[in-house]
Amino acid sequence: MRQIRRNLAVSGMTLAALSLLLSTGCSGSDPVVEREEVEQQSLATLEEQYGQGAPKDVTCHEDLPAEVGATIRCEVTGEGPTYGATVTTTSVDGDDTQFEIQIDETPME
Repeated sequence: MRQIRRNLAVSGMTLAALSLLLSTGCSGSDPVVEREEVEQQSLATLEEQYGQGAPKDVTCHEDLPAEVGATIRCEVTGEGPTYGATVTTTSVDGDDTQFEIQIDETPME
């Protein structure tokens, strides 16, 4: 069962934070949350939170290391401009990794 814990701060659609509990996959010897899983779970939670005003897509270009404090950059797109987002690993417990996504306040140029 997926557990979702939200810590949401919103300024329109430009700023959001959320946490998800995910299983990690292994890439080589270092555990990671595969980028596709980060994208899917982030989008699903944003859709649940915002409904029809939710972003239409979350795109990440790399896997998220399952190491507390590790970060990757992603892009969040919707009806309007594209925003950058920072995804940060907040905790790791065995095969479960929690992460947070922070959407930038200003759109990408």
